[in-house]
Amino acid sequence: MKTFYNPHHALHRGQFEMYRGALVPCHEVPARADHVLAELQRRKLGAVLNPQPFDAAALESIHSPRYLQFLQTAWAQWIAIDPANAARDALPSVWPTRSFRTDIEPDNFAARMGLYSFDAGTPLTSGTWVAARAGAECALSAAQQLALGARAAFALSRPPGHHAGADFFGGYCFINNAALAAQHLRDSGFARVAVLDVDYHHGNGTQAIFYERPDVFFASLHGDPRTEYPFFLGHADETGVGAGLGANLNLPLPRGTDFARWSQALEVSLAAIKRFGAQALVVSLGVDTFAGDPISGFALQSDDYLRMGERLAAVGLPTVLVFEGGYAVDAVGVNVVNVLQGFA
Repeated sequence: MKTFYNPHHALHRGQFEMYRGALVPCHEVPARADHVLAELQRRKLGAVLNPQPFDAAALESIHSPRYLQFLQTAWAQWIAIDPANAARDALPSVWPTRSFRTDIEPDNFAARMGLYSFDAGTPLTSGTWVAARAGAECALSAAQQLALGARAAFALSRPPGHHAGADFFGGYCFINNAALAAQHLRDSGFARVAVLDVDYHHGNGTQAIFYERPDVFFASLHGDPRTEYPFFLGHADETGVGAGLGANLNLPLPRGTDFARWSQALEVSLAAIKRFGAQALVVSLGVDTFAGDPISGFALQSDDYLRMGERLAAVGLPTVLVFEGGYAVDAVGVNVVNVLQGFA
């Protein structure tokens, strides 16, 4: 299995995030990807490559041009307000909600930040755009491998992506890598594609992107949104709308869920993907389901990820795996590479 690694990921290095009402050091740090890369190289699980370039049209297949333009220019806008801002990250502080208008882009930078975000836990830094753009190319490069006939490929990048919607960021995510991979597979001739999100946190951005479409099936196993971030999406009664009705499956699980219960939900999702008739699979691979994760609540152990990988491989579909969450930093490399080894 080829791995496409983002050589620029460390340019996105947030200082602080707002977490449960307090400003704390960021949980999403460069060491996450560094540990995965080191473990991949230690086990010699295939070639590690830089991604190939893709033009803006590939990103615009999922994200709105207005939103992408904001991401590309946001840091310059932040510095223009006050040169001293170069020493501090930008965090949103005000948001449109319910009856507020979103069709007009405000002139005020703080308002623009709020327009394009949904939380205060996702700092925008001097290197965010370069890192996120290269991460998107990792996911697209991995999908291209499947288009060329490969059985599987892995996109190793950060920041993660599954919380990012067509025109908003949040949950540490700016560009939705899994959605880009799925769309690239569709554009490459796979008539039906499934996205399986195994991150602890619901992939609200991916769901929102494909919610009205019948050609991309989204399934997510995650912490119950009544108590777990991102809170406002991920309930079991969300099954798609319009042409997409029936192409969305949420399996919320309670805190403390172990692998035995988690794997039962996995079987439900895989059976649904089979019924859908998917020709390719994209896995949003978050390992914050690990028992030692500081911001999550499941109880999977490192060996469980080997079995997860084996089960994903048994589906028999061409598969792109995309790195998402996992914040028990010292264990992230072992847990992610266990999935890849099990798959292999």
